[in-house]
Amino acid sequence: MPNAVDNPIINSPFEAPTSHWDFSGLTPRRAEGRRPAGYYGTLRTEQAEGPVAQHEFLPINLVNEIRPRVDEWRAKRWAGVTNVTRDLLEYWTRPDRKGIRPLFFCQREAVETIIWLTEAPAADRAGIDVPPDEPRDAESIAKGYRALPRVCAKMATGSGKTTVMAMVSAWSILNKVVNRQDDRFSDSVLVIGPNLTVKERLSVLDPRVAGNYYEAFDLVPNGYRDVLATGRVFVTNWHAFLVRDETDPKRRSVVRRGRESDSAFVKRVIGQDLWNAKNLLVLNDEAHHAYRPATLKAGTQLELLPTDEREQAMREAEEATVWVGGLDRIHSVRGIRRMVDLSATPFYLKGTGYEEGTPLPWIVSDFGLVDAIECGITKIPRIPVADDSGRPDPKYFHLWRHIMDKLPASERETTKKRAKPQSVWREAQGALATLAEKWKASQAWFQDSDFHVPPTLIVVAANTNLSSIIADDLRAGKVLNEFSGENTLQIDSAALDKAESAQEGETKDRAQELLRLTTATVGKERWPDDRAPEGFEELAVPPGKDVRCVVSVGMLTEGWDAQNVTQILGLRAFTSQLLCEQVVGRGLRRMNYNVDPASGKLEPEYCDVFGVPFEVIPVQGETLRPALPPPPSTLVHALAERKELEITFPRVEGYILDVKQRVRCNLDKVPALTIGPQLEPTEVVIRTQTGWVQKAGLGTTIGEPETVTRDEFYSQHRLQRTGFEIARDITEKLAMNRPGMSRILFPQILRIVEGYVEKRVRLASPQSCKEEIALAKYRDPIISRLLDAIEPDVEAGEQALLPRIERHRPLGSTAQVQFRTTKLTRQTLKSHISHVVLDSNWESTAAYHLEQSPRVRAYAKNDRLDFEIMYEWEGSTHKYIPDYLIRIAGEDEQESNLILEIKGLENEQSRAKVAAARKWARAVNNVPEQPYGKWDYVVCKNPNQLRTILEAYRAG
Repeated sequence: MPNAVDNPIINSPFEAPTSHWDFSGLTPRRAEGRRPAGYYGTLRTEQAEGPVAQHEFLPINLVNEIRPRVDEWRAKRWAGVTNVTRDLLEYWTRPDRKGIRPLFFCQREAVETIIWLTEAPAADRAGIDVPPDEPRDAESIAKGYRALPRVCAKMATGSGKTTVMAMVSAWSILNKVVNRQDDRFSDSVLVIGPNLTVKERLSVLDPRVAGNYYEAFDLVPNGYRDVLATGRVFVTNWHAFLVRDETDPKRRSVVRRGRESDSAFVKRVIGQDLWNAKNLLVLNDEAHHAYRPATLKAGTQLELLPTDEREQAMREAEEATVWVGGLDRIHSVRGIRRMVDLSATPFYLKGTGYEEGTPLPWIVSDFGLVDAIECGITKIPRIPVADDSGRPDPKYFHLWRHIMDKLPASERETTKKRAKPQSVWREAQGALATLAEKWKASQAWFQDSDFHVPPTLIVVAANTNLSSIIADDLRAGKVLNEFSGENTLQIDSAALDKAESAQEGETKDRAQELLRLTTATVGKERWPDDRAPEGFEELAVPPGKDVRCVVSVGMLTEGWDAQNVTQILGLRAFTSQLLCEQVVGRGLRRMNYNVDPASGKLEPEYCDVFGVPFEVIPVQGETLRPALPPPPSTLVHALAERKELEITFPRVEGYILDVKQRVRCNLDKVPALTIGPQLEPTEVVIRTQTGWVQKAGLGTTIGEPETVTRDEFYSQHRLQRTGFEIARDITEKLAMNRPGMSRILFPQILRIVEGYVEKRVRLASPQSCKEEIALAKYRDPIISRLLDAIEPDVEAGEQALLPRIERHRPLGSTAQVQFRTTKLTRQTLKSHISHVVLDSNWESTAAYHLEQSPRVRAYAKNDRLDFEIMYEWEGSTHKYIPDYLIRIAGEDEQESNLILEIKGLENEQSRAKVAAARKWARAVNNVPEQPYGKWDYVVCKNPNQLRTILEAYRAG
């Protein structure tokens, strides 16, 4: 096949793409550099062998103008942005993300582009003109509706659009709350989805709900989380925009016939949280449904469509009118500061009045399906590349074309341009049976990998009659026994559309709602929050959990996000590569995001595709033999039957240091500081260089050598002066916002600093001297360690150091752990969590001793457990993630909690972590009545000594 390559994944998902597959020749070739932003238009030319499709790459010029400017701006560390924006951008790009994977480059780029359009210096944005969405119909123009300020981020299905929406919301809300006068931002966000299922899933964008994306994906620094919660986010679906007849509140009509005033409409639609908000941020999900239909004239493409396709196009045009019309009204009454569209396919479809496949004109960033496949963000499509039919191309690639060519004219309904469904199924049954064989191989791999849901095969049929025939045979076991009965789900598009359009307060049809829930939960092992929706409490597990085959018309419902799709069969005409992309995209969401440590790229996952003839998407060819399964993975999760082994811990975001008069510091427990030339040279020998010896890589010198020292620096930074300055800096931090406390604290802190310098600062060589602590390399660690060690003098009557617990997430637990990994694992017995992931031999040794020690009651590796300790290092705040949490029994059989760190060579940063961990434990232990239990911290430098350490452990 012209687009089949050996390994489509050629880029890291976490960095900007550095190469791409070029399809301009007879065979794909790997080209250096990033693919320009663009899309493929389909041209058909007549050749001797018949009509041939040619795919022309058409650039999206606006994106190609913006992209290099954003790249340059990023390289300059985001010039011109606010402090809040800089904090967020640095947070999103840091390597340490609480044990979860980094954000994808495409996610960061989409948000950076929106920020660049808002905050970059005007000179950087010169010449960039994003066209607004101007009203077109006479009624809107007569009402004086203003153009909508839209920008669109084009992102492939599965590339994380919801996370991008959360990032944009956090950026806007935090900037507005911190600076109310900055009118570029809004703290009121309206999120609009295409249906009820998407609306429910987008609830994670509200920072006040449990499981929100800001916490789940670590998008906001701790210091901003309470600030973010003051923002207002309201999620709805476009169906709420249907305008009501004021004489009958239950009656709905389209925008053009509505009687509801704009003010009444807005007050009803945008919710109590936002009804009086102004200058909103609007986020449109699946925004290709929100367009202004062009005026259709006689003889246009709409009239040439078959009846069912024409009706669907007319229905979609009406829905688009409702969506955009509602936005016009909101903009007129409350104002919209910025509107961000997100879509995998922001193009006009057939029947809209525009040329099919034309992109929305306000697209500002582009990361499409081809880019996502090349970065491994989605599954890799596998297509048939050969068969034994004797055809030059395999039948199951251009399946629909082969079926149409095979059928005699007598078996076609030529007046409706549609083949008889019985005839189509007769010719297609072999393809489905072959694909079912591959489904069986996937099922075996799922079972070996301990997946708790089956794989799913999707059939996308041309019409309802064809889908019914196929579904009936599947349910009757005529293709595969595993698809019989309720294991096959036929989607009634009309019933599903009605269920998806439900509005707040409406009585839902139970059968339609059950269909919606079944469709939405295909591949889902459990209900969100382990709670069935109201009215379906009798369903212990989601109704779609065991579905093995889905038969539908069209591309399934928007927001269908099953990750367990392993096969797709297309049984319909595909008139464009856009349509191919929409169908195949339903099956390309990954099941896990494990990174191959050798390549740094995501490990491949696969989806077998028959009958979808995409020719400009990189695929891996298959010759119709059983597919090799993806690499096996292990489900690491909390086991309900081991509830007694659960470990809970408080989430500490800071400390309460309420000192009135006296502080103290146990210097013996503060990590020592070693000064030596290994960290910072104290002498440098220089000579005059005259040449360069290429072979040896050394400079040639002449003249007498000269030794340069820092004696002058030492003379200007006497030890007494440096100690004074360190004490001053510590005092300022401890006495912040407390007038008069500096005078009380400074003499005490100065004595502590002098004691530390005398007792704990060590010299590694005769050339070293303690005056070196004036250097930031040594000064900053002293400040951070003493800040962690200084505490109120309880014996003098002071209140003990206390932790400040996160308000919205006070407790963490091993019960929250669930993820998949392809790394080596070890099963556990003494842990609430099923496995320990073995990142090294040390991990295996440590797990063995934890299992064997009689003192250990329970343990858990801190892997996706989200237990972290804040610490200061080199002037900034970092997060320390210790290795293990242990419930350990003392000699009196009383249990305490132990934080265990296993490390080899020490360095200054690791010592800062030790000081912070000890402070964490002291503060938690000081809470009255110890509601979080007793905590301690231990470092093990050799895992072979761990058992001895555990057996000799004494609490405290």
